Amino acid sequence: MNSLKIFLLMGTLSVILVLIGNAVGGSSGAMLFFIISLAMNFFTYFYSDKMAIKMTRSQPVSESRAPELYDVVRQLTRRAGMPMPRIYITPSQQPNAFATGRNQDHAAVAVTEGLLRILDRNELEGVLAHELAHIRNKDVLIGTIAATFAGAISMIANIIQWGAIFGMGRDDDEGGGSMIGALALAIIAPIAATIIQLAISRSREYYADETGARIAGNTGGLANALLKLESTARRIPMQVNPATSHMFIVNPLSGASMARLFSTHPSIEDRVNRLRELRV
Repeated sequence: MNSLKIFLLMGTLSVILVLIGNAVGGSSGAMLFFIISLAMNFFTYFYSDKMAIKMTRSQPVSESRAPELYDVVRQLTRRAGMPMPRIYITPSQQPNAFATGRNQDHAAVAVTEGLLRILDRNELEGVLAHELAHIRNKDVLIGTIAATFAGAISMIANIIQWGAIFGMGRDDDEGGGSMIGALALAIIAPIAATIIQLAISRSREYYADETGARIAGNTGGLANALLKLESTARRIPMQVNPATSHMFIVNPLSGASMARLFSTHPSIEDRVNRLRELRV
């Protein structure tokens, strides 16, 4: 089912890009943006893990340096019937974690220095099981595609808006719309792309919580960890690119009021209540 979601997501966001191209440059603009969307789909599919690791400045960690971390991941992957992912440490004192990779054979899990400092083993198992659930459910790829396209659409829309401000128009020889139509689409398209991204991100967090709790064998570890992470995230900021915020188990930008308004995550209270009602 998630494979179908991936193709539907790619198709929907590609259509938005092509519509922008047609509004700006007619048939040639639509073709240009179609080619751009194909290139983005290809690059995102094969290099999403490398992009995420680089943008978060995460570093690989050996088993000798983090034996308990490796032990927990190894036990959880055996229980879930998954291959062992690559393991990274993110240099931040804010407790948080994320997973990345297009499938189970090309996956990585990263935890922050702060997370290893404040969680007990049961809570650590809950967090890592949640991240492994994202990998198994292919949520990582879906979220990365949504974020990449939403960012590209917003960037292109900004270019169009500035072009309109400075009087950059074009003739309608190729059957495209007017600059007014292009400007209207440039305003609407980023909103549509963002709504898609938010809807996907929030729903996949609930599902990963449920799947992760089943992998861990209990709901208490993850529920307690989420409460700890939210409380600490409000006090300890994380210097992270907003484009990667959707990947983390709790919103790393939760300390900012505007960031909460457009949060890619459901509320921790809702997530914890759902976990406490779950039977595993």
